This record gives sequence, structure tokens and C-alpha cells, in this order.
Amino acid sequence: MNRNRFFLAIAFVLMILPSMAGKHPKNVIFLIGDGMGLAQTYAGMVKNKAPLALESFRHIGIVKTYSASHFTTDSGAGGTALATGVKTKNGMIGMNPDSVAVESILHLAEKNNLATGVVSACAVTHATPASYVAHQINRNMYEAIAADYLKVDIDVFIGGGKKYFANRTGDDRNLLSELRQKNYKVVESMPALLQVQKGKVAGLLYEDHPPAMPERGDFLPQATQKAIELLHSSRKGFFLMVEGSQIDWAGHDNDSEQIAREVIDFDKAVKAALDFAREDGNTLVIVTADHETGAMSLLDGSIMQGEFKAAYSSGNHSGIPVPVYAFGPGAAEFTGFFENTAFKGKIASLLRIK
Repeated sequence: MNRNRFFLAIAFVLMILPSMAGKHPKNVIFLIGDGMGLAQTYAGMVKNKAPLALESFRHIGIVKTYSASHFTTDSGAGGTALATGVKTKNGMIGMNPDSVAVESILHLAEKNNLATGVVSACAVTHATPASYVAHQINRNMYEAIAADYLKVDIDVFIGGGKKYFANRTGDDRNLLSELRQKNYKVVESMPALLQVQKGKVAGLLYEDHPPAMPERGDFLPQATQKAIELLHSSRKGFFLMVEGSQIDWAGHDNDSEQIAREVIDFDKAVKAALDFAREDGNTLVIVTADHETGAMSLLDGSIMQGEFKAAYSSGNHSGIPVPVYAFGPGAAEFTGFFENTAFKGKIASLLRIK
């Protein structure tokens, strides 16, 4: 009897070891669909007429989005909460309500020798990507935010906003030259980006924002894949934030067809992250939004024809909580209702960084 119990105990330990080993990821890919609530996500699903990558997630939760100053957040406060674990006033970037700089999960990962990256379908100086890198009192201080990229050791950043680095009106600095002096490969086109095989990369592919879909083409999924490829060489692991920026802009316009197009494009970046995570086995993928835009609801439609009828209560953001989806080691930490400030602590704990 004792022998049987011994073998049962051994079998139990062998059974739970894989799940214990898989609890802590080496890498985290954090994807933000700006303005993407549940209605926007389902609009993309219907329009696509085929399952989205988002539909494959099994760990799903709900995130509260209010800011320190408003029931309805803006992207500055929303991005800051996701990045730093601190609620702040609308319009502020990487600061608490008293205008004191707060550390983002990207900064923390960098301090712990992980590789770091940002990819965005807008200017890299815009509110959401800026929240991971910069500390500014106002989200519209684009040149000051660009200069903040020189104060961190981020390995890869890709998006638009070249003019805030090169054609500055507030000072005579050429930040592109300064980036090169800091050993960045500064690339200004997708073909040039795709040719880069290693090293630090500043991919400033557009003067300001990339165009909307479909003119933007495969910029976001290609940039996401390239960032993963470059960051994966890090022995310690990496943290990458990817933003599907223009779901929000289509929401402000109450443009249903454009919302669906932008969600489908963002989902291609999600698929790139999931494909890597499934092959790698040590990568946590998290998908959420900073807020919902448009107070969008779906009234009717046809699944077979890929059509839907939407209504909107606003041309601005709403206070509706947003979904979060997670896959990989630690995914179970992102289920249930929780605050948008919880992400930094959860990710830091899972990565075992301080």
C-alpha cells in the first residue's frame, strides 16, 4: 500500500511539473486595440466571414477603464494605466495625477535586461505608445515625447512620426542623427525594415501617421513579425507592445466598415503574435483595449453575408469596460473583472522582474 502511494505521489508530481514550469513566460507580447470594445471585435468577426485569431483565446476577462479624473478615459490616461499601473488624469503621459513620472512595464523590463519594443499603427509619439516610453504633462507634446525615446534603451520601435524626430520646431536637434549615434539602425521604409536582421532599430516609416486601411497594407502585421524576430534574439526574453491605433479613429467617425477593416488588420498582428507564441512555448500574449470608442452597438446583420448594422451613442470614447484575451504561460491571471492598472503588476510578477 505504501509503495502504491509512493508511485501515485510520483505520478502526481510528474503531472503538475509541466504546468508549474509553464507558469512564468520568458516573453510577453501585449497588444492594444485602441478603442476596441466587444462590439468592434464582433463587427470584425462578422465582416471577416471567417474566424479571427481572437476567437482562439480561451482565457478572457473584463477591464475597467475609468481614469483618475474622468469616468471616461482618454488614450493618454488609459495607456498610462496599462503601462505603469497608475491611474492618472486625462491627457497625461507616464505621470501620476501630481505630475510625477511613473515607471512603465517597458522601463522595468529594460532595467531587468529584457529586450523591449513598441509597434504602432500611428506615430510612435501618439498617446498609447508614448505611455510606455515617455513622461509628459500633455499627450500633445509630440516633440518632447520624441526626445524621450532617446532617454530609454528601447531596442525596437516602429511606426510613424518621423517629423517629430527630424523636422522639429521647438529646437534644432536632429533626433535621427542622435539615434544613429546610439547605434540604432534608422529605417524609413518597409523594405528597409524587412532587410534588418539584428541590432537596435528605429523604424520611422511615415512623416506622421500611417494611412488608414486598406491603404496601409500589411504594415502592422509585418512590423509586428519583424519586431518579434529582432527581440527574440535576447537571451533574457523580451517585452513588446503592439497597438492597432486606428480602430479608435474609425470609432470617432462612427464608420462601421472602417472599424471592421481596422479590427481585421489588428487581428493579423494578433495572429503573428500567437503563431510565434505557439511555436515558442514560453511567450504570453495579451490582447486588450485602452477604452471603447463610439458606444457602439450591433442591431442586426447577416453572418453568412458578413454584414452588420451598427448604432452609436457617441462620437467619442465611452466608459464601457473592455475585454482582455490571454494565451500562453500565465494566461489564467487575466480572467474575471479587474482594473486597467493591474496589468503592470501581473506582467512583472509573471516575468519575475522587479
